[in-house]
Amino acid sequence: LHMGKTMKEDLTVVAKYINKLYPPEFSVFSIYAELYHNYFASQAKKNAESHLEDKDIYLLLSWVHNFYPKEMRKDHALAMELDKVKLGSLLPSSLSKELENKYLDSEEVTVKNSLSRCLDKEIQRWKEDKEPEKLNGHFQSELLGIFVIQSIYSSQKRAEDISKAVGEELSHRLLKELPAFLRSYRDAFEDFKEKSKKHRYYKPILIANINNCWNFR
Repeated sequence: LHMGKTMKEDLTVVAKYINKLYPPEFSVFSIYAELYHNYFASQAKKNAESHLEDKDIYLLLSWVHNFYPKEMRKDHALAMELDKVKLGSLLPSSLSKELENKYLDSEEVTVKNSLSRCLDKEIQRWKEDKEPEKLNGHFQSELLGIFVIQSIYSSQKRAEDISKAVGEELSHRLLKELPAFLRSYRDAFEDFKEKSKKHRYYKPILIANINNCWNFR
């Protein structure tokens, strides 16, 4: 953030005031821009090659694909001058791709584990002597129906915020996880239907799960 803010503010000063003090052939703005970019890119590369936590990988990818090219380099005070300078990306494409794969692998596992924990909690609730919650007057499992959908949607949205390509790849992966989760859900529900017919709230639990189907559709 400090480097980005410094680069943006300093290049704005160069574009507005310093550039016009030199002859055009000196390409003063280009020299400043390239020096700042090269330093920024060297720091990004250094970070990318170190051990990063998942949240750091996400942040670095956000800078590479989003903040740096869209918010900094498209700033109205800088865009015209920067368009003349071919700065390239903050990271080499091979290193960027490696980070993207790490992020996608991690996010896929996170969502998969989250869905599994959610189903375990739901199965536990079926065993309790409690009536299911009502949503808009109808029996429904807010935990299962809403939480699962939100988990997948928010994960996709975070990935899309990095780049369209990363978002599409994660969506493709999660489209495999959702059917697997739904099969586990179906098997657990069928097991409950067979073994828990004497449950005090058997019928409301059946209704709640049937109502969940609409959300999943």
